[in-house]
Amino acid sequence: MFVNPLLHQPTWRDRLVQSPILIACLALITGGLIGGITALGPLYAAAGVLALFVVTALLVSVQTGLIATLAIATIIPFGTLPFKAIITPNFLTLVLVALNAVWLFRALARSDTYDVRLGSLGVPLIGFLGLTFFSLVLGARGLPDPQTLHNYAKFVLGVGCYFSVINCIRDRATLRFTIRALIVVSGISALIGLVLWTLPDAVALQFLVSLGRIGYPTSGRVLRYIEDDPNGLERAIGLGVDPNSFGGMLALVAVLTLTQLATPQPILPRWVLATLGGLQVLALLLTFSRAALFGLIIAAAFLATVRYPRLWRYVIVVGTVGAVLLVGLGYADDFIQRVLSGIQFRDQAQQMRLGEYANAIAIIQRYPVFGIGFGQAPDLDLSAGVSSIYLAIAQRMGLVGLAVFLGLIGFWFTRSLQLLPALDDELASWLLGCQGALVAALAVGVADHYFFNIEFSHMATLFWATVGLGSAIETCVHPSLPSDLLRAYPHNRARADNENSFTNP
Repeated sequence: MFVNPLLHQPTWRDRLVQSPILIACLALITGGLIGGITALGPLYAAAGVLALFVVTALLVSVQTGLIATLAIATIIPFGTLPFKAIITPNFLTLVLVALNAVWLFRALARSDTYDVRLGSLGVPLIGFLGLTFFSLVLGARGLPDPQTLHNYAKFVLGVGCYFSVINCIRDRATLRFTIRALIVVSGISALIGLVLWTLPDAVALQFLVSLGRIGYPTSGRVLRYIEDDPNGLERAIGLGVDPNSFGGMLALVAVLTLTQLATPQPILPRWVLATLGGLQVLALLLTFSRAALFGLIIAAAFLATVRYPRLWRYVIVVGTVGAVLLVGLGYADDFIQRVLSGIQFRDQAQQMRLGEYANAIAIIQRYPVFGIGFGQAPDLDLSAGVSSIYLAIAQRMGLVGLAVFLGLIGFWFTRSLQLLPALDDELASWLLGCQGALVAALAVGVADHYFFNIEFSHMATLFWATVGLGSAIETCVHPSLPSDLLRAYPHNRARADNENSFTNP
């Protein structure tokens, strides 16, 4: 059979991938890395070889990249390389860069069947990131300091996880795998937090200080206590450094777990979900984070009202077990007193919050349009930083930035609620879980700022990854564009096959 060679000319991407020069360069880089690491000692050599295996897995499989991103963001978010190369990138940054490179290169190499997806939120989200950059430059008068610029870059990567999720998840199996992974790794994180909390302070402190070689704090407030009193109650922090950010993360993922407990088709066996959910809720209670607790309760009430009345049963059971454990540990009175003092704004932490709110409002009044950026406050009588994502956004990006953020979230919820009637029970439970998780995060954000804080990029990663999980359902299903219409066009056949595999179990 005659084949017209003009129809099979290799593209420039094919020639690049098959280039001997590229292969030689990769070999030289790999050899140089191994040689350099080996010269530093056997421990670094072993770590380097392990890192090469991890990098290889990341480059081969997007699923590996997704699970690595979620595992690092929930378990060891502040881990960095044990050496400095101009800057010291953390593990999460490296994994996000690798994940983005994989799906972008895949789109370039297979542009006929693998399209770049922005989702319904993609263009507005790019505009939001543009506003953050404008505020960064404007607030720094064109010259942000290196540390602020470094933290901002990590924050942008975290927000950009939305695009990674919707471009890597293109079928039901990958979505199921990703949600399972998030529930499991967050359960592991909760277990680590509980183990560290139960250990004697000296042992836990020694362990956490030993992590200093990979970027964790070695002095100051390594262990955390209520009112910073070492003689008071210790707060669970896991490997998240701060108990409030740890509690906020647990609130987000615990809602996903509880949603699966309530659905007729759970994503994992119910006993596994009950165990992981119990670990997450108990660890959340022991953070003594009132914002995280109220966020979990509000999200559970939202889901129970919208779809799963039986969720009230699980909330009552989990709450009862948690209360019994607190009583058994002798912390019930202190816990109740802390919650009541927080509601009444009587304790030191709440008084400080009130001061931060007043300061933030003063900044917004002086810089109402685009805010002060992500550095220090420009006026000596004011200080940047406030424990509320809404005031933090208005402070950093002005009322314009806050309006865009609220518009993004409102648009996402509107689209996802419209999509729900078109989904089967399994997909609906996943989307409702994402909705509930975001409700928890937004409720936590009333009194905490970690989901919009450039120094806690893993929290931004989890927030926008959850948004991406919900959008991935819409992107893959395309309820307004039937698969038979897609099949009418040859270049869309592969996409239609993906959608059918997604919508049909």
